[in-house]
Amino acid sequence: MTTPLFVFVHGWGFGPAVWNGVRNALSEGESVAIDLGFYAPPSLPELPRGRRVIAVGHSFGGLWLLHERPFAWDGLVLVNGFPRFTEGDGFTPATPRRLLDRMIAHFHTAPEAVTADFLRRCGCEVPPPERLDAARLGEALRALRDWDARDALTGPVLALAGAQDPIVPPAMTEQALAGIDIAWHAEGGHLLPLTAPGWCAERIAVFAAGLTA
Repeated sequence: MTTPLFVFVHGWGFGPAVWNGVRNALSEGESVAIDLGFYAPPSLPELPRGRRVIAVGHSFGGLWLLHERPFAWDGLVLVNGFPRFTEGDGFTPATPRRLLDRMIAHFHTAPEAVTADFLRRCGCEVPPPERLDAARLGEALRALRDWDARDALTGPVLALAGAQDPIVPPAMTEQALAGIDIAWHAEGGHLLPLTAPGWCAERIAVFAAGLTA
C-alpha cells in the first residue's frame, strides 16, 4: 500500500507556510500545500493518480475544500475548521453575519489594517506581508460570510480544535461538527498548525493510517 499524499490548505489571511511545522513533523507520506493567492500567485499542484489523498484545511481552508471540491480525497481533516462560519438558517451559535459585513466594509478602504487586525485576533503578532492581494482576500472574505458547505461534510472526517479558540469557539465547533470525531487541544487557540504542529501531525497520521486498517 502506497503512503498517503497529504494536501494542505491554509486559512484566510495566511499562506502555505503556516503548515511547515506540521508537514515537517509527519513521519510518513508526502505532502503538498495549496496557495490560495493572498500574498503570492495562487497555486494548486497537480496531484498524482493512484494515491490515497488526505485533505487538510485550516479554518477557511477547510470551508474552501468543502465548497470548491477541487480534487477528490479519501479523508478530510479540519483544523480549527467549520462547514459554515456565520449564523443563519438554524446554524447557531456561530459568528454574527453583521461582524463580517463590517469587516468587509472596512476592508474595501483598509485591507492591510483589517488583515493585520484579524491575524492579531487569531493570536499571530507577526504582521502580514506588505504585498497582499486585496482582490483575492476580499473575495475570500465574502465567501467566509456567505458559503454554507454543510451538505458536503460527508465521508471520513476528523476535526482538530482548540479549547481556547477565539475565532471558532468550542460551542460553535461542537454544533457545526456534531457527529464528527473531534480531538481537542486543551490550551490550543485558532492557530494549531503553528502552536501545536507535532500534536496536529500525530493525529493526522493516525487518522490516515486508520483509513487503511
